[in-house]
Amino acid sequence: QVQLVESGGGLVQAGGSLRLSCVASGRTFRSYAMGWFRQAPGKEREQVAAISWGGASSTYADSVKGRFTISRDNAKNTVYLQMNSLKPEDTAVHYCAPKVTTGGPVLPGFGSWGQGTQVTVSS
Repeated sequence: QVQLVESGGGLVQAGGSLRLSCVASGRTFRSYAMGWFRQAPGKEREQVAAISWGGASSTYADSVKGRFTISRDNAKNTVYLQMNSLKPEDTAVHYCAPKVTTGGPVLPGFGSWGQGTQVTVSS
């Protein structure tokens, strides 16, 4: 039972900031590393950032490193993505997903990508 609900997206001007939230249901949240992914129209889904189950380690795509920060609050079953200095190329639907490890793949068989949350950055 890993059900995730993303929120926090919206329309923002280039250079602005957004904070995305991903709330997980059930008691299994703390057992997983978590990742944020994004998919723009006509593009493949790509990983933006990931964080270990305890929050001690994280990784970022080169395109967002230095601008985005992933964090988690296991007491709230929530993972966050703070996005600063947003660029138009950040425009995409953003999803969260559990991972085997911080640097590994999403959990095998995971298919509950859900609706995601739309981030639109205007120039």
